[in-house]
Amino acid sequence: MIKVAIIIGSTRPGRNGEAVARWVRDLAIKRGDAEFELVDLKDFDLPLLDEVLPASMGRYDLPHTRAWAAKIASFDAYVFVTPEYNHSTSGALKNAIDFLYGEWHNKAAGFVGYGVNGGARAVEHLRLIMGELQVADVRAQVGLSLFSDFENFSVFEPAAHHEDAVGTMLDQVIAWGGALRTLRERQAPVE
Repeated sequence: MIKVAIIIGSTRPGRNGEAVARWVRDLAIKRGDAEFELVDLKDFDLPLLDEVLPASMGRYDLPHTRAWAAKIASFDAYVFVTPEYNHSTSGALKNAIDFLYGEWHNKAAGFVGYGVNGGARAVEHLRLIMGELQVADVRAQVGLSLFSDFENFSVFEPAAHHEDAVGTMLDQVIAWGGALRTLRERQAPVE
């Protein structure tokens, strides 16, 4: 069974991302066709990128980077739950992504965005980043509006039709995550 991380892409106090990610997780675990785990950036307390060597070298000196790398490497696929700040994703999420390189390769990603325009521009930026990291991003995505899916911009009350969108996105993430796992297994060095 493939493992999918649902990554909470905001660290702000009072963030909406945690409620959104828990909703996605609750819908996901009803499926029974993959393992799902919430991964909260707050739990890793990553500073601004502070590794001396580029992540593409795969040599991490700092304990927080090694812990983050081990967590990300343990998954076959990801669902990024991202706010949209200034037409992009959060700085905290971009920073966390930039800490690593090879741990992301040949995996799948789906996106749940939230913001004034459903987080669409944040997701588009993440798609560009994922391409550089050799992550196959799926077409289906979920866009949640701060105007219609949150009461007073803070209490999460998603419209019912979003459940179908989550299901479609997860169908694609699981399919691609399984296919890419096969590729990673074929490429693994023989010991």
